[in-house]
Amino acid sequence: MENLIGVAPRDVLLHGPSKQLVAKYHWHEPNTGIVASYTPNEHDVKDHFGLFRGVDQIEAFAQATIVSCAGFLEYKKHGGSFEEVKNKFVPVFISIGNVNFHHYIAQGETFVSLGIIKFNKFRQMVCDGRIYKIVTKNLNPEEYFSDFSKDKLLKYDLSDDFKLVAELFDITGRAIKKEKFNP
Repeated sequence: MENLIGVAPRDVLLHGPSKQLVAKYHWHEPNTGIVASYTPNEHDVKDHFGLFRGVDQIEAFAQATIVSCAGFLEYKKHGGSFEEVKNKFVPVFISIGNVNFHHYIAQGETFVSLGIIKFNKFRQMVCDGRIYKIVTKNLNPEEYFSDFSKDKLLKYDLSDDFKLVAELFDITGRAIKKEKFNP
């Protein structure tokens, strides 16, 4: 396996079904970054005016980037399975830099997280990126990102089919060995 395309996020992420905020990986270059999507459901917006909370957007971005990308690199490094990686490590936030919100995401609106890996060492990863919601009805993200590239990712080069929702900086996480994790 060369990247996360075609892999189900539930196979990579430790998060339970009600807290898993990645539905599909659309583009992934392991040492560069990722594009992943999610569509908030009724549970995700409950008691919040039908809107997907900003803190959940940050969590969705983190799951799509630092958790998924670092998990993939650990999987490749150890040559095992995602299940082995999930049984060995717990992903934790270390810090969050600036986050600037420009727009909102409502229930049923699909958004994409575009994440760029800035640093990866000793199971710690730092990503910058953006969240865009898809504003064109019937846009197929699979099709749209089928010819995406590193250059387009680094420039956040998207068509007018997408509306900028948030800019995220220095989203940092680390995989902690479960035996050292004391919940």
